[in-house]
Amino acid sequence: MPLGALLARLRLKQERADSELRHSVMAFGGGALISAVALVLVPEGIASLPPGPALAYFFSGGLAFMALDIWLFKINTRASQMAAMLSDFVPESIALGAMFALGPTRAGWMLAGMIALQNLPEGYNAFHELQANRKTSPRRITIAFTFMALLGPLAGVLGYFALAQSPLTVAAIMLFAAGGILYSVFQDIAPQAKLERHWGPAMGAVLGFGLGLGGYLLTHSGR
Repeated sequence: MPLGALLARLRLKQERADSELRHSVMAFGGGALISAVALVLVPEGIASLPPGPALAYFFSGGLAFMALDIWLFKINTRASQMAAMLSDFVPESIALGAMFALGPTRAGWMLAGMIALQNLPEGYNAFHELQANRKTSPRRITIAFTFMALLGPLAGVLGYFALAQSPLTVAAIMLFAAGGILYSVFQDIAPQAKLERHWGPAMGAVLGFGLGLGGYLLTHSGR
């Protein structure tokens, strides 16, 4: 996340940022989020829960993020992409900690790599979203993202020590996050990524999903 913010700050130092590049990175982050929902959060969540509770947690995540979006709109603050970034980062880190509690595996290391790669474009996009308000300095945003990155290890420790023997709780968290992420992608990220007479952003979404797909295939190869 802080590395994505630093890259965004370098772009801001130019007189005119490349609009297509910025929108492509935004779409890439959206594709990566959808891959996390489709390949990690939902499959792992429904594996431990019956259909009724699984759907309830999924829909409750979407409703919660809609309520958060409405509240942010009412107080005139845009932070939807940051919320989507954290909603992906925290539950995956919890799942990662629970996975390593059962013993270090190739799947665990691959999930750690996917988390890092997803948060790079997400940090880039969230920085631009917050900077657009002109209320917070780039330096403060970067520092805030650095502290937010510490939530990953903290969530991993929680998963390692507290939730390794509670698969139902981990599954509920993942499905709740999946519903929230899907809402955020179609409410905020996808509409902002569109750019008239440019085709790079749409391909960026494909590449972002392909990132997650590649990690999933490597993780599940040989099964």
